[in-house]
Amino acid sequence: MKNSLKNQAATQENSKWNNIIKREYELYSRENDIRSEFERDYTRIIHSLAFRRMKHKTQVFFSPTNDHICTRIEHIILVESISNTIAEYLGLNTKLTKAIAMSHDIGHSPFGHQGEKILSEISKKDIGKTFWHEKNGLEMVDKIILLEDNKQNLQNLNLTYGVKDGIISHCGEIDENSLFPRNEYINLNDYNFPNQYNPYTWEGCVVKIADKIAYLGRDIQDAITIGILNKDLKELREAIKINENEAINNSIIINNLISDICKNSNEDVGLKFSDKSFEFIKKLKEFNYKYIYLDERLQPSNKYFEIVITTIYNTLKKYYTDKDHISKMYPEIIKDFEKWLKLYWNYERYDGCKNKVIFDIENEKDFYQAIIYYISGMTDNYAIDMYNKIISF
Repeated sequence: MKNSLKNQAATQENSKWNNIIKREYELYSRENDIRSEFERDYTRIIHSLAFRRMKHKTQVFFSPTNDHICTRIEHIILVESISNTIAEYLGLNTKLTKAIAMSHDIGHSPFGHQGEKILSEISKKDIGKTFWHEKNGLEMVDKIILLEDNKQNLQNLNLTYGVKDGIISHCGEIDENSLFPRNEYINLNDYNFPNQYNPYTWEGCVVKIADKIAYLGRDIQDAITIGILNKDLKELREAIKINENEAINNSIIINNLISDICKNSNEDVGLKFSDKSFEFIKKLKEFNYKYIYLDERLQPSNKYFEIVITTIYNTLKKYYTDKDHISKMYPEIIKDFEKWLKLYWNYERYDGCKNKVIFDIENEKDFYQAIIYYISGMTDNYAIDMYNKIISF
């Protein structure tokens, strides 16, 4: 219903407000700044290099030369648009949903979820913990992404709790048709696995649902474009009980699901689809897994991604024990890696680095973690270019 969640919006009247806008430390002030807390977070994200690199990262299909295939940046824009429409209709804070949506996938590695899986295997083996993009997203905005302040110093983003919570809480399948925010104010570093907690705000819950709405239809559209699916979608029509005269495209799917959740959500039942739409989502998801995500034509590229990422990782890993030799073999690669390291380590830092020191260069696991952060921030093309330099003579 219209404005059915207005009383729960992230505003000063909300009992959670002071926690939602909390930062690790005070932001520097500007006399001419007219932005809200969440608008400042939003602009910090979109001005960052990590955000710009999203346009060259795989969403589902690896196709850097096809402009009509969805990349990570397009997915982010779709999530922002969907969450804004839902939040505005329900009376929630659209400034918060915008900031969460634009940053929610900032922790994704190159090559989409397959790249995430490869980095997780590496991380479990060498560091003893899994890599998952939601947690990496929190760590990226807390530790890695830097911006220059008004005194020409590099600083961490220092985002509000509400936005950071939305980043780490955004993923996980919606298996129950009712989503409420949690009441507990927790240390976000205590997250141990995806979907461990619900978001802290209704706005975070909206982005979490918008994320699912955004990819279901778009992945079908891309699958048709690259030839994995036939345009008549006979199997899908049978699954969701739509006849051949009815259109199935992304904009129609998005519109119908947005309209449905807006009409059926309120404080008592949470963010909720009708039973018919929820069943439609489950069928659509089942179809995508069966006919798209597990399609055998994706397997060759998956194997290639594994070769690229593991080769880069193992090459940089050798630098820890054989610095001189590796530097001579791959001078350009090591120069770029050292340049990046000096922003974060406790040895020969650049002047003007006021951000956190997060790596002890003498600690082997810290060094391996640094490589994983470094690779996770790469675009598809940058990773491939580095791989080609490693194997070239």
